[in-house]
Amino acid sequence: MKKVLDTDLNPASPAALAPADLLQIIEEKDRLLAEQQAANAELQKLLRLMEEELRLARLRKFGTRSEKLPFQRELFDEAELEVSLEDVEKELAEEEARQKKPRKPRSKKPDGFNENLPRIQVHLTLDEDEKAGAGETFFAKVKEELDIVPAQVRVIEYWQEKAVFDQEDGTQRIVSAARPVHPLGKCLASTDLLAWVLTSKYADALPLYRLEGILKRHGGRVSRTTMANWVIRLDEVFQPLINLLRERQLACDYLQADETRLQVLKETGKSARSDKWMWVIRGGPPGQSVVLFEYDSSRSEEVPVRLLDGFTGVLQTDGYAGYNRVCRENDITRIGCWDHARRKFVEASRAAPKKKGQKVSKADVAISKIRKLYAIEQRIEQLPPEEKTRQRQQLATPVLEDLKSWLVENTLRVPKDSLTYKAMAYTLNQWALLTGYLADGQLRISNALAENAIRPFAIGRKNWLFADTPRGAKASATVYSLIETAKANGLEPLAYLQHVLRHIGGAQTLEQIEALLPWNVEPNRPVALE
Repeated sequence: MKKVLDTDLNPASPAALAPADLLQIIEEKDRLLAEQQAANAELQKLLRLMEEELRLARLRKFGTRSEKLPFQRELFDEAELEVSLEDVEKELAEEEARQKKPRKPRSKKPDGFNENLPRIQVHLTLDEDEKAGAGETFFAKVKEELDIVPAQVRVIEYWQEKAVFDQEDGTQRIVSAARPVHPLGKCLASTDLLAWVLTSKYADALPLYRLEGILKRHGGRVSRTTMANWVIRLDEVFQPLINLLRERQLACDYLQADETRLQVLKETGKSARSDKWMWVIRGGPPGQSVVLFEYDSSRSEEVPVRLLDGFTGVLQTDGYAGYNRVCRENDITRIGCWDHARRKFVEASRAAPKKKGQKVSKADVAISKIRKLYAIEQRIEQLPPEEKTRQRQQLATPVLEDLKSWLVENTLRVPKDSLTYKAMAYTLNQWALLTGYLADGQLRISNALAENAIRPFAIGRKNWLFADTPRGAKASATVYSLIETAKANGLEPLAYLQHVLRHIGGAQTLEQIEALLPWNVEPNRPVALE
């Protein structure tokens, strides 16, 4: 019997296949292996990106908010930095020597008192036996202490004097003393209590339920609903003042804008959990800084078109495209914000995995290059605008050129979709806007003033979480506008609101309302901030 071979039973075995078939099978296996390796590489890349995003999310939730890095001083020693900060500082020092204007040293202000604070004197006296036989006695100030008067709730009773006059016809005529005009008419709260509620919530970030508890501890029973109604009613009272502030703001030639999310529960046509927006615009004529908040349920381009109607100067924002239309239609010159660009590299640096022995990442190098621009701004801060422009052209331009060439070269060396790549792409896409500040010494390198103005709102939002109605959100925007404008003009918010509320009820003319603008308030009333 013929011996049965394995090749007869298994025609697919290599021995039973022709060389061409074997080559085809090998090629197919190689193709599948290559596809598997590519898929694994893609999964590894996706895993690295997800780990990076996870680290960033943890840092945002639990990490410090400061953008300073622990090794920033070491970055200027890296070989990757072709232009060192020392060269820039040397050039700046030479410029300062030529101008013969010594730079004021920066030092931390010691604890102390505002000179405008009210003072009381406590006289420590000797008894009669201790000063018996003395030729004279005198007092010498030996100590100062900062004191505070705790909250005190009291009731103000208004007793109105009335005079009765007998008339010739036998009737009587009664003349009453004039009553102060209250901005809310019949209201159980004094103007100072209203100012306290507004300042506590919008400047000190205390929600109304806490204010209700504070008043209750001191013997005053006022519900949070009542206080919320006061805030909403005051929105209409403050509106003429807000209109004047907006007119002043739009008449200037340089504004900064920003926006942040706000949750409003009862917005028509939107769910309670959807994002609504609080917009802020800062800027004004010299010596008349204006900070205006505006609530809107939308983040569309129609909002800045409405808010900036009539403005034709320079607008500084982040990279949000919603400002494109108003800049195009109103012939507004738009510039960018280096804070936003730098922040993206800071996030990439913090989220990047640190390899053993690796000192800096690509994001770290970008940060160090950007820091040179801020170092220049710090050194020329006190110079007049014309000289600032010249210094920027001379000193910042080479730094920017070096940074741009480095970004173009290194975008190809980092994984796409990584945070570092996104930061590089954002900076290059925004380059024309980011370099716009070079054109005029009055412009700033960043949108920090607008961000600083919106920060108290963001802090308060963490405490009171949301607004109930659009009317409440609009009223909140009005109060934030007055408080932040007062602070921008060096005024203490509580004292300024007290001043406004005492006088705005009786303000009938344009001149009387203009007198309530922060820069028209009499010196020392309210107390100025240092």
